[in-house]
Amino acid sequence: MSETLITGITLAVLLIGLLGTVVPFLPGILLMWGAVIAYGFLVGFGPVGVIAVVGATLLSIAAVAIGFVVPARLADESGAAGKSQVAAIIGGIIGFFVIPVIGFIVGALAGIAISEYLDKGDPDLARQSTIAVAKGFGVSALAQIAAGFLILTVWALWAATVVF
Repeated sequence: MSETLITGITLAVLLIGLLGTVVPFLPGILLMWGAVIAYGFLVGFGPVGVIAVVGATLLSIAAVAIGFVVPARLADESGAAGKSQVAAIIGGIIGFFVIPVIGFIVGALAGIAISEYLDKGDPDLARQSTIAVAKGFGVSALAQIAAGFLILTVWALWAATVVF
């Protein structure tokens, strides 16, 4: 297989991974990281490749960590119950199938709000917790998107040295 074809296929996989940072249930950062690693095995790592793989690995670790830490921290700071994050995930999954495209977000917010209201019995506290958890998920999503673009950029710089 030619290096140009491998580069094209890798780019396609990276773009699917980048889309996965936004679209629920599509693989995101880990798919991108795997594509960068696979590219190295297929075309050879070399000095630039090693630097690119290390950079992609660090970005992937940071993005995945932020995806877990930020929502949990903001939820804790707001006093949201841990089960509200689980309710957000369940609500998001249900919403994804009930309302195409935006259902994941609508369902996740509904899951948080209902869980918090049932836990606290106060609509104002439930609203505050819902906003805090939503901010956490939003910041996490933005970090994933940014990391995805950076991984794509690091790989593109490496691929340019391979193909040209």
